[in-house]
Amino acid sequence: MSIRDRMNPSFARVGKIDFPAFLELVEGGRTLMGWADPFYPDPCLPDGVIEATKRALDTGKTHYTLPIGLRELRRVVARKVGAYNHLTADPDLNVIITPGSDIGLYFAMLVLIAPGDEVLNPDPSYQSNAKNTQLMGAISVPVPLHSSRGFQLDIEEFEKRVTNRTKLIVLTQPNNPTSTVYRREQLEKLAEFAIAHDLFVVADHAFESTIFDGREFVTIASLPGMWERTISVFSTSKGMGMSGFRVGYNVACDEIMSVMHSTAVNVLGATNTFAQYGAIAAFEDDAFVEDFNRIYERRRRDAFDILNAIPGATCLLPESGFMIWLNIAALGSSKEVAHFLTEDARIIVNPGSSYGQFGEGYLRIMLGSLREEGAFQDAMARIAASLRKLSAANKLNT
Repeated sequence: MSIRDRMNPSFARVGKIDFPAFLELVEGGRTLMGWADPFYPDPCLPDGVIEATKRALDTGKTHYTLPIGLRELRRVVARKVGAYNHLTADPDLNVIITPGSDIGLYFAMLVLIAPGDEVLNPDPSYQSNAKNTQLMGAISVPVPLHSSRGFQLDIEEFEKRVTNRTKLIVLTQPNNPTSTVYRREQLEKLAEFAIAHDLFVVADHAFESTIFDGREFVTIASLPGMWERTISVFSTSKGMGMSGFRVGYNVACDEIMSVMHSTAVNVLGATNTFAQYGAIAAFEDDAFVEDFNRIYERRRRDAFDILNAIPGATCLLPESGFMIWLNIAALGSSKEVAHFLTEDARIIVNPGSSYGQFGEGYLRIMLGSLREEGAFQDAMARIAASLRKLSAANKLNT
């Protein structure tokens, strides 16, 4: 029996990732536009965040905090979710600080599902939603999001797939990779569905800080009957550009959070102490987030115009975040086109097939990479030129 055969089967079934090959591509001069890391690889954080982090180091803030995080940060978070997410959260009873929202998402799902449970995962959506389900020995049930509906939720699709084994819905709101901001009407229907079938919801709000065109952002936990059955997962990595700090936070009702508090040391350990002080500074003076958003607003419109002008490529105007979801089905498979861009344009993007079976035929291109505008525009021009080559090869220019 091989080593892999003797491992936890839920983990061993997950496909291999060739990180050395990826590193070689990046070091070989490819521009990375596949990471949701604001302005990578350039500096972007305001001086106040950096200085607060340095000050924490200089004053010996290098020891563990409680596994649930600094109380000062939990208080700041409680104020923020009250003002923005319309959630009444006690910082001691309803908040936990996590080492980034990825582990926050994993932890949230881990305390709710067991092997054999079924999880309803909108598709396409964040790839960890389905992979985490698999790692926990549960069954991921993809719920299609249709381009004809702007990738909005379709409750009929959920109704078709719910069974007596369904335990959880995982919702990425706004959606990553489609950038869709789910409308209140759809979320209210989803809440009614969850209550009717006695389901939990884990809602990942990583891109909540960047919403365009005055759209309403609705936190599903704020809807009637949902506070008691929802874990809300938040990030400082996307809107605040603090990806390397690895600071996130989860918010839930007393009963759910008491379980998370009791097991935090086993799953989370404790979030980086001096990074938490940097996060406090970011929350207390967050005007820089709007500066970021003004850049993303301009870039999404530029990218929309550039990419829609390519024969065989189409996209919707992004509703949130700093990504664009590009339909390239007429040019080849997701992996084929992504590989071509890597080799021809020297740009690394994400094949849509990574985000679920209904993501095939798309690319996710991150518009938040590179701080200097000229470098970003050059990268977009290289993408467009390479896609035009594929259009010509497929005789789509005529």
